[in-house]
Order: sequence, then C-alpha cells, then structure tokens
Amino acid sequence: MTIQQVELSRLTPHPSLEYWSVCKVEALFETPFLELVYRAAQVHRQHFNPQAIQLSTLLSIKTGGCPEDCSYCPQSARYQTGVQNQQLLEIDEIVEKAKIAKARGAGRFCMGAAWRGPKPKDVAKISEIIKAVKALGMETCGTFGLLQDGMAEQLKDAGLDYYNHNLDTAPEHYHEVIGTRRFDDRINTLGKVRSAGLKVCCGGIVGMNETRKERAGLIASLANLDPQPESVPINQLVKVEGTPLMDAEDLDWTEFVRTIAVARITMPQSYVRLSAGRQGMPESMQAMCFMAGANSIFYGDKLLVTDNPEEDGDRQLMAKLDLEPETAENRKPQER
Repeated sequence: MTIQQVELSRLTPHPSLEYWSVCKVEALFETPFLELVYRAAQVHRQHFNPQAIQLSTLLSIKTGGCPEDCSYCPQSARYQTGVQNQQLLEIDEIVEKAKIAKARGAGRFCMGAAWRGPKPKDVAKISEIIKAVKALGMETCGTFGLLQDGMAEQLKDAGLDYYNHNLDTAPEHYHEVIGTRRFDDRINTLGKVRSAGLKVCCGGIVGMNETRKERAGLIASLANLDPQPESVPINQLVKVEGTPLMDAEDLDWTEFVRTIAVARITMPQSYVRLSAGRQGMPESMQAMCFMAGANSIFYGDKLLVTDNPEEDGDRQLMAKLDLEPETAENRKPQER
C-alpha cells in the first residue's frame, strides 16, 4: 500500500458520502475546460445562490518567527524574507480591526498566528480575543497551528466558530514542501477540531511544482474528510523572495480554474474560497473562478503578510459581476 493509499484510507467518508479516489478526481481534471466549468456551475447553483459571495477578513495577530520550514511561507524563521518576528497583538487593537472589517461588510473575522502550535498560555490569551470579537456579532475563525489535547475544546468554549488548518498539498507531495511536520499531523489536529464541535476551514495551495495528479490527490484528501470541510480555501502560491519556492514554475490560469471547479464538484456544500494569490489574478480570471463555483473571498488589504486586493477593488469587481455580499437571507439557491 502506498503512502497515499494509507493516508486516504484514514479519510474514507461515511457510506452516505461519495468516496473520491485520486483517479476519479484526476478524471475530473481531464474534463474539457468549458464542460468542467459548466458542470461545476450547475452543482454550485444546486446548493448556493450564485450571486452571493461570503466575505471574510483575515488578520495576522502574531506575525513571523515560526520554527517550521514550509517552503512557501515568508513567516518561517528559517528564511530571510524581511518579515520580522512580532508578539501577539493586544486585544484592543484586534477588536478595532474587527470592527472595521464588520463595517466594510465582512461577516467572518479570521485570525492567524505564526506558531507551529500554541502553548497553553497562548490559548488562554487567544480565548479572550475570541470572546471579544464574538461579542461584535461576527463569526470567528482561527488558524493557530497544531493543537494539543483539550485546546480545541477551550477555543470552542471561547466562541470560536471555525478552525483553519490546511492540508497544504497532496500526501505524496508533502515531503517536497514541508519537512518539520507530517501530513498525518494535520489530520490529527483536524480530528481534535471536529471532536470539539468546531467547523472546519481546510484547503491547500496549488502552484508548488506539484503535478496534476498531486493536485487531484489534494482535492481527494479534502473531499474524503468526514464530514467535508465547511470552508475550502484554494490558494495560488504567492512567490516570496527568500523562500525555497520563489522560483516555482508558474501555474497556468486555466489549471487554477480547473482546481476551483473540481473542488466545487467534489465538495458541493462547502464554501470554496478564492484565497491567496488573488492579488495577481486579472478580473476575468476571478470571474471565471466565481463561475466555476468559488463563493467566498478574503476581503481586506492583507492576507497574513502578503498583499490582498483592496476593498474598493473588490466592491467594483462584484458590482461588475452583479455579485453581492452573502447574508442569511440571500444564501440559499435562487428559485427557478
């Protein structure tokens, strides 16, 4: 049995869910481009209002100094990228940022910390931050790394709604990108998160010199989680000088759109988030991603430490495409 088969066997879903083998997902990638986008659009309309886009804002509440060696990450202490190690932000500053995000239309406030995993004292501080943001009436999401036993429950008790923990890439490509943790470590933390009753935000990054089959392996791993993630961020590698993947080969735009479409088909009820890398995407490419089933974006000036499209630019594009921020009232599929 291969490493991939071993890992995917741990992700086999409940019998009521469709099992997605890597070969089956790869076959979806091989579908003629426009046919694939059309099929994904049909699936999208069965479960969501295609005119509604879920808006989230992401704030780095603890930046830089991470001890891990993720080849894509400018926050690793191992690389010279110009990102300085900073301490955890004060609650008042975080709450003020959350208020601004809410005023601009964001319904979910996501907080990221550059840790391999938090210490118990960190969880205590984060819990106070979550409570303060939750009091504003926003959904809360956190990405704090690998969790120890009991931590997910503490975060849940504080009011956290979602925990973000990306699989990053396919099991068989993992060692090419990260050496300080294993794919299985990610799965273990996701298990703790689910057991605590938290919703899961889990996706990956494409454009890290992986093959199409490995992209299919990433999507299969995500689609076979039981239950499937409520949110699936699909990131296009942002090449940062000083990181090992700075010279990665550019991914053709059609391959990225294919990835969005395949994610939508295999995870029909998940939010598929057009995430990192959007700054470098022309409006036409973003529009095609929305057509292919993307229905969530990060909305704000920073995506952790790399640029993200400005709010005004996002609003202008949404107006051109007749899209609107998602609300509880407009989320459901439109009646025909």
